[in-house]
Amino acid sequence: MKIPTGLKHKPVIVSEDYDKLDGRLAGKSDAKGLSLGLAQWNERGNVDISAKVWRYTGEKWSRQSEEMPLHRVIDLSILIVRSLLFFRERYKKTTADYPRYPVLDRIGLQGAAMNVAVCADNDHIQGDLELFDECLRKDDEIIGERLRTLSKLLAELDRS
Repeated sequence: MKIPTGLKHKPVIVSEDYDKLDGRLAGKSDAKGLSLGLAQWNERGNVDISAKVWRYTGEKWSRQSEEMPLHRVIDLSILIVRSLLFFRERYKKTTADYPRYPVLDRIGLQGAAMNVAVCADNDHIQGDLELFDECLRKDDEIIGERLRTLSKLLAELDRS
């Protein structure tokens, strides 16, 4: 399906037919495309690039389509990878191995730090941690394939 070009987000680089490879939703996803383009919040003289997930309901482009600045997409990737590391280590370590638990890590960015923490305010956190872990295990192959591809591309970028 073609991504619309007449809306406020102006696609420059696109991945159409994303619904065919959208993880477990492949073949039945409403996420029809991804794009990198000129952000919808741009003002004259102030242009930003954003990433967008394009959702289509079957009748119209959804207002649930998401647009994010590139740094947020990368920050989400950092959060995902750090979370994966936590869940892989989880059964080998205890909370004593995390002296600042529920904070798992502080990742330096822009002279500050991104905290990665278990959500202590969640009343059902223990059960939700188990469910989260179960989902990660179920999608291990899908996630692993994408991480290996990302790793190769990052190594290539680092070499250039």
